[in-house]
Amino acid sequence: MEVAYNEKPVTDGERRQVLDELLVTVIMARVTDHFGFFVYAFASVLVFPQVFFPEVSREMGILYSFMIFPLAFLVRPIASQGFKYLERSIGRSGKITVALVVLCASTMAIGLLPSYASVGITAPVLLVLLRIGQGIGLGGSWDGLTLMLQNNAPENRRGWYAMIPQLGAPIGMCVAVAIFYVLTGFLTEEEFVQWGWRWPFFAVLAVNVVSLFARLQLIHSDDHAVMKVDQEMKPSPFFEMLSVHWRDVLLATFLPLASYALMHMVSVFPLAYAYLEAGQPISEFLLLVLIGGAVFLPGVVLSGVLSDRFGRRRMLAVTSVLIGAYSFLITNLFETGQAYLFIGFFLLGLSYGQASAILPNRFQKAYRYTGSALATNLSWIFGAAFAPLVAMSLTLEFGLASAGYYLLSGALVTLVALTVLHYRDKKTV
Repeated sequence: MEVAYNEKPVTDGERRQVLDELLVTVIMARVTDHFGFFVYAFASVLVFPQVFFPEVSREMGILYSFMIFPLAFLVRPIASQGFKYLERSIGRSGKITVALVVLCASTMAIGLLPSYASVGITAPVLLVLLRIGQGIGLGGSWDGLTLMLQNNAPENRRGWYAMIPQLGAPIGMCVAVAIFYVLTGFLTEEEFVQWGWRWPFFAVLAVNVVSLFARLQLIHSDDHAVMKVDQEMKPSPFFEMLSVHWRDVLLATFLPLASYALMHMVSVFPLAYAYLEAGQPISEFLLLVLIGGAVFLPGVVLSGVLSDRFGRRRMLAVTSVLIGAYSFLITNLFETGQAYLFIGFFLLGLSYGQASAILPNRFQKAYRYTGSALATNLSWIFGAAFAPLVAMSLTLEFGLASAGYYLLSGALVTLVALTVLHYRDKKTV
C-alpha cells in the first residue's frame, strides 16, 4: 500500500532532511546497477566468446558477444514506458520490486546457462533472451531518485550533489573487476571458463536485495512522501511530453555522448584488445583496470567541486575537448597500457561526474520525470551501447587509430550539442 501524499508545501528544512537519506540510497542503487552492468561487460570479453561461440575465431567470438551487448540498452526506453503503466496498478514500490526481480533473475540465470558444447545454438539464444531481460529490469527500475536529489540540492552545491549518483559507476566497476581479478588470478584458465566465471553473476543477488530494501524504505518514508508532492517526481503522458520537449530530448540525449562512449573505451574495449593480443596474463590487465577505477573515483568527486566553481556547461565543454585530444593519442598510449587507462579513467571521472547534470533542467517540472528518463535511456543507447562493437570492428578492419576516431566523434557530438544549447538559451533571453 502506497503512502498517501499530502499537498502541503515543502520547507527548506524538510528538503535538507531528505537529502541525507537520499544520498545513501542513490549511491547504493547506482552501485547495484553498475555492478551488474560491468559483470556482464567483463564476462562478454573473458568468457562468452569461449563458452557460447567456440566454433569461430577469437576475434569473431568477441564481435558476436558484443552484438548481444547492446540489447539491454535498446529495450530500456520501451521497458521504462511500459513499467510506468504498471506503476498505476501496483504503485511505485511494486513497480521497483518487479523490475529488480526481473533484473536479478535475468542476471543470475546467465550464470546458470549451459555452454554451446552442451546444447548448441540454444545457449547463445538463451543469452540473448536473458540480456533483453536485463534491459527490461533496468528500464523498469527507473525511480527518479537521482532527479529528486539534483532538484532539491542547495543552489550553490548543485554540481556536488549531481556528482553523488555518478559515484555508483566507479564503485560498481571496481567491485566487479576485483572479483574477476581474483578469479582469473587464482583459478586455472580451464577452471575459470568451466565454472569460475559464474560466481559474479550470483553475487548480483546480494547487492540487488540490499538495494531493493533501501529503495522501498525510502519510498515508504515520510521524507519521500513530502518530496513526491513536487511535480518533477510524477510521470507525465509520453507523447504529450514529446510534443512539448522533443528538441530538449534530442539535446539531452547527445550532451553526455563523449562521456558515455569513453566509459567503454577505457574499460571494455581495452580489455578485449588485451585479450586478443594475449601479451600478458589477463589478470594483470584486470589489475590495471582496477587501479584505473581508483583513478576514476576521485575524478568524479573533483568534477563536483569544479562544476560548482566554474559551471557545468564549461566543465562538460572542457572535458569534451580533452577527450577529443585524448582520442588522437590512443595508438601511442596503448603501447604502455597504464598511460591509456589512467589518463582515460581520470578524464572519464571529470566528464561522467556531470554528464547527466544538465538533463533535468531542460524540462518543465510537469514533464521532468518522463523526459529525463527517456533522454537518459537514449543517451546510453547512442553513447555506450554500441561502443565496444564499433570500436573493436574498426580496430580489426582498419587498425587501432580508427577506434580513436570513433571516440573523437562522440566528443564532437557533445560539443555540437553544447553549442546548440548555448544558442537556444541565448535566443530565448
